[in-house]
Amino acid sequence: MAGSALAAVAATTGLSLTGCGSSTSGSSSSGGSTGTVADKLTGAVAYTSTNVNPIGNSSALMLAATWHVFEGLYDLDLHTYKTHPSLAKGEPTKVSDTEYEVALRDGALFSDGSKVTAADVVNSFEKNMADGTYGAFLSFIESVTAKDDATVTFKLKYAFGSLLQARLSVVKIFPAALTEDQLKTMPIGSGPWAYATVNGDDGGTMVFEPNKHYTGEYPAGAASMEWNVLLDETSRTTALQEASVQVMENVPDANADQLTAAGASVEYVQGFNQAFLMFNTLKAPFNDKRVRQAFFYAIDVDKLIKNQMNGNATAVTGFLPKTHSNYHEASTVYTYDPEKAKALLAEAGATGLSFTLLTNNNWVKNLAAQIKNDLDAAGISCTIQEEKIDWSKLAESDSELPYDVMLTPGDPTCFGNDPDLLMTWWYGDNVWTRGRSCWKKQEGSRWAELQELMQQAREATEGAQQSLWNQCFDIIADEAPLYPLFHRKLATGYQPKMIEGFEPIATTGLVFLGAKVRKA
Repeated sequence: MAGSALAAVAATTGLSLTGCGSSTSGSSSSGGSTGTVADKLTGAVAYTSTNVNPIGNSSALMLAATWHVFEGLYDLDLHTYKTHPSLAKGEPTKVSDTEYEVALRDGALFSDGSKVTAADVVNSFEKNMADGTYGAFLSFIESVTAKDDATVTFKLKYAFGSLLQARLSVVKIFPAALTEDQLKTMPIGSGPWAYATVNGDDGGTMVFEPNKHYTGEYPAGAASMEWNVLLDETSRTTALQEASVQVMENVPDANADQLTAAGASVEYVQGFNQAFLMFNTLKAPFNDKRVRQAFFYAIDVDKLIKNQMNGNATAVTGFLPKTHSNYHEASTVYTYDPEKAKALLAEAGATGLSFTLLTNNNWVKNLAAQIKNDLDAAGISCTIQEEKIDWSKLAESDSELPYDVMLTPGDPTCFGNDPDLLMTWWYGDNVWTRGRSCWKKQEGSRWAELQELMQQAREATEGAQQSLWNQCFDIIADEAPLYPLFHRKLATGYQPKMIEGFEPIATTGLVFLGAKVRKA
């Protein structure tokens, strides 16, 4: 049901579900800046969005904002992906394998001074469970009820113990009394910061003020916080170089030395962020996995990493990067082998293949020229079509989707880092497999087999999960309906003389929790 909702929402709203990094539309409100320059946390952010609604938020900009304005029962430390109690008083109390109780933190208040209650938690979960984006992540929950004013009961469809806290962290809690208009314009939470100005347009400014009622462990570290939305790489670089901001998201490799020469620090963090190829698997010959495999053997990924990524990425040897605690080397590892690519194409009867590579008009566009050259050399005639992807045209449809192969980035680790969540995002029963790659509909695909293994892993004990996930990773690599070329290292720049307690993360967005202005 969650997958159906996801497909329906994407089809009707044009929601971009590439993982964080997408831009969505909505409403915005304005307010005033607070604090002095000397006591202000500042950042230059690389993504735009006006969808401030915490329900199902999937944009890089606004999801990062929710980390500061809202709390979950449990929250993820985006530096370690370890979960810690936030609005929860402690660990969940296990009643049975399929029932848990969570007590709320004493004295938790929203930024308007109202008390956080179990009814607020129930409402937040029910709204997100019905949402097209987050519903798929929460499909294991049967019901959420208030046992009393400060205790919430979760009844599960099946045992989900080892993943429970991490998955509960997806939902951020807001007052049940908020109207739909308030959620879309100026929602409030119980986090250390509150919205003062919501302007996520390119060139706009997001302004936050401290939540004076906050009772958690990460209080606001300044009198105000401002994020300048600067999509242009030169503008962001200039802002950090001239120290008009303390932190810069998504540093271009070409500007890293320039920034360090100006006294800034630039740190690269290996993560799941990736450029991937996605195939229209209902369109011949891309419905043949041997053709899809041929693409990955034909592309010299090491050369891409060296020349286009300045070495700041890692070639794929499995669905997860080697730094992930659940890493498994896939049974199929693609290395540069154009002769093998040619043999696979001949075996599939696809010799002389011509196709159009739909390339998103963001950082991946810089990869397209070499990819074309490599494919051409393997006998696959490639035409590049660069544009901003209109995801609404790639929802579930009775007609053939209007593309051959797509090159685009994505990173769902902004929602969480467990293997089930990451696989559910791209390969679950949702808009990705019903539309987009159409892999669920492809005759002879192993999609159903993958779903069965993923479900077994959800219900398995922690020790058995890894073996089941490994089988899933092998299927994904072998079928490759959507598969990464490499896992990217994300670069974040900051002025160490201006800010302390700040650490870069491996996914999109900036985290100022625990950071404060460094006093001269």
